[in-house]
Amino acid sequence: MQPEMQEGLVIRTTGSWYRVVPVTGTAVDCRLRGNYRLRGNKQTNPVAVGDRVMFEMGDDGTGVIHEVQDRRNYIVRRATKLSKQTHVIAANIDLLCIVATLGLPRTSTGFIDRLLVTAEAYHIPACIVFNKIDLMVDEELRAMQDELSSLYRSVGYPVLEVSALCGTGIDDIKELISGKTVLFSGHSGVGKSALLNALCPGLGLKVGQLSDWSLKGKHTTTFAEIFPVSPNTYLIDTPGIKEFGMVDFNPQELSHFFPEMRSVLHGCHFANCTHRHEPGCAVKQAVADGIIPEERYHNYLNIIEDTNP
Repeated sequence: MQPEMQEGLVIRTTGSWYRVVPVTGTAVDCRLRGNYRLRGNKQTNPVAVGDRVMFEMGDDGTGVIHEVQDRRNYIVRRATKLSKQTHVIAANIDLLCIVATLGLPRTSTGFIDRLLVTAEAYHIPACIVFNKIDLMVDEELRAMQDELSSLYRSVGYPVLEVSALCGTGIDDIKELISGKTVLFSGHSGVGKSALLNALCPGLGLKVGQLSDWSLKGKHTTTFAEIFPVSPNTYLIDTPGIKEFGMVDFNPQELSHFFPEMRSVLHGCHFANCTHRHEPGCAVKQAVADGIIPEERYHNYLNIIEDTNP
């Protein structure tokens, strides 16, 4: 008798094994069918957390994934800085929460903007969560965080300032994520795991310390995993990202993924304006007029240079 095909949600990926929760029943460890081909032969992981898959059970109590259903969206990055391969961080996301800190470790606006642009490209709403505000005792550092919070709010992104350690702002995040599948992403050491523990105390995720010699975070999350918080709310924890390498962007498209640039593009003299050196550029004029934040424009130029050397 042919085993029955079932639908399930991938909640964990570890090497060649995938933890899948069927529509009805308990979680099952699955492997990928042997002749399943990588999409476009460019992705290092054909199956990602958040994927909906079709699988069948084997006689040994494990499953075999036969099909990955079409993704509504996903967050993807270059596997390594110089690699042509890509790595899908998570799929079918309702909200991206970029967890950042301005103390130790320091999160650059360049890193934040790369994640925001990728979210815009795949139609994923995003917000920025500044964690560890209990450490913001230095006036200069506090002023910097206030400035960045104002900057991102001015271009339309929700910004939350929280402390996973003290519980400050946790209720605001709970309200924002309710009923959604939420991806938490950021550098190692910014407190993603501590934040998820504060949002759902029963998780008991391991929390790491900063490296003594580099003052950067150590990896405590070693693989991506989804944690159900309620019947309709899912939190995705992922390993910390050192750099976020973007893929499949061209200079003519990039400005469309900056909301503040998108609103003035119609004023550019050339339809294919890259907003770098062309005359009659409405984006450069808006930067000069203070309408577009200068720091965001510089990050835009850096992204073009990195993705189109």
